[in-house]
Amino acid sequence: MRSTSEALQATRRTSAVPTVFVVDDDVSVLESLQSLIRHSGWQAETFTCAEDFLARSRICGPCCMLLDLSLPGIDGLDLQSRIAADRSDLPIIFVTGHGDIPTSVRAMKGGAQEFLTKPLSVDAVLSAVRSAIDHSRTASQDEETRRELKARYESLSAREREVMALVVSGLLNKQVGGELGISEITVKAHRGRVMRKMNAKSLARLVNMYALLRPMLERDRAGSD
Repeated sequence: MRSTSEALQATRRTSAVPTVFVVDDDVSVLESLQSLIRHSGWQAETFTCAEDFLARSRICGPCCMLLDLSLPGIDGLDLQSRIAADRSDLPIIFVTGHGDIPTSVRAMKGGAQEFLTKPLSVDAVLSAVRSAIDHSRTASQDEETRRELKARYESLSAREREVMALVVSGLLNKQVGGELGISEITVKAHRGRVMRKMNAKSLARLVNMYALLRPMLERDRAGSD
């Protein structure tokens, strides 16, 4: 039997291999894509309906999805809209046998990585998947950075968060004090603590951090309404 250490190393190696989800109710297409994906060195997980995919727990690591436009129950566009909000690390490549321009435009506006028509070209599929996996890696890294920044942000007091928001908006310490009804010296003290807790070496870095945090903070506010 393998030791716990060996098992953990094997798990890490497995999770590092990109996963390609395939959602298509045409079994022959599903099997062909599964074979192509595995032959190309990626992991493949197949589903014949959107509901089965939604029941699958989220994975960590680079991934993408080959998604049929026409599915029983929840169709491809509906599935896209359900996962787009919080799955920027899961690029979607649509595949369809009867796509039209309005539908493809809607899919691309919804954030689709690519829109392929059947019969599928092997080269087109592989090119789209490679591009989507690269996008997923970048999105995953950005999301991890946001989580780290959010943890730092949550260590700030309510007043420090107020000071941070006003400082990154371009206000001077005196103006921040006027907005909050506190002295300039107090603003400087809060600002210093914000810089230390956020591990920001400069105001420019703090501004960049806040820009990365903003989408996550806005989602949290929207969810609490």
